[in-house]
Amino acid sequence: MAELSLTDVQAAAGRIAGVAHRTPVLTSRTLDERAGAQVFLKAENFQRIGAFKFRGAFNAISRLSPEELARGVTAYSSGNHAQAVALAAQLVGSRAAILMPADAPPTKVAAAKGYGAEVVSYDRYTQDRAALATELAKDRGMTLIPPYDHYDVMAGQGTVALELIEEVGQLGALLVPVGGGGLMAGCATAATALSPGIRMIGVEPAAGDDHARSLAAGERVTIDVPRTIADGQAIATPGELTFAINRRLVEAFALVTDEEILAAMTFAFERLKIVLDPSGASALAALLAGRIQGLPERVGVVLSGGNVGLDRLQALLAQG
Repeated sequence: MAELSLTDVQAAAGRIAGVAHRTPVLTSRTLDERAGAQVFLKAENFQRIGAFKFRGAFNAISRLSPEELARGVTAYSSGNHAQAVALAAQLVGSRAAILMPADAPPTKVAAAKGYGAEVVSYDRYTQDRAALATELAKDRGMTLIPPYDHYDVMAGQGTVALELIEEVGQLGALLVPVGGGGLMAGCATAATALSPGIRMIGVEPAAGDDHARSLAAGERVTIDVPRTIADGQAIATPGELTFAINRRLVEAFALVTDEEILAAMTFAFERLKIVLDPSGASALAALLAGRIQGLPERVGVVLSGGNVGLDRLQALLAQG
């Protein structure tokens, strides 16, 4: 696959049908009033493993050969991709070894192990996770499933936007949380083809503005690994394949503070009656904080995940 197309996303939708959940689209009159627009929330916190990542992981792993599946798969992740690869491997009868940062949320580590994966720890601030995972894959003969820089993974993630637009129709803008950029690349590919003229807006933590800087520079920029409550978005540089797509299709990358993310998590809990993790709430945070200028009448927002343990959720909401 030399590039990503709507056809690839539609093919991914066929592979994950009946395995991944077709997640609900939520609406809120209170949110519409605050935003000054009709808002459609794609609730990926209701996806299997609690986040959108299952879509891409299953699409990629389901395309491996029987020989590759027999040898197993490996991945690196702060949590959601780890769980997604672990579950996808289990479902197709393969096995998984996952590199996870030593400071990953305990609930995410436990979940990955619960799906049968071996978890290997590393220090996200001093070690290169991609290099470690490549070495692990080579040593064990496993296939590496990257968290975002992989066309099959991006195609699977793009089914989020595909489903949303199929259900609610044309949108004027779509707000998408951005970490490595795979969710955005897949969604932008599908949305710009299905809803011409749509404004694709990525959202990242203010402490981790690598995409905003990269878009301004016209090339990938590397920053220090950001320290933010949005651990799923604590990335130092955009993916190579993802940025090649996003620089063409994304209008802008909005930035939100940890405080604004906490406010969005609180709004989601109190008004929408749902639990979001910090990364999952970042696009909603941008909307609530007024970070998007000139909103169109119909706006889509991806709520990318809800993987946060009770203790951490209580601590975060108390902090907010």
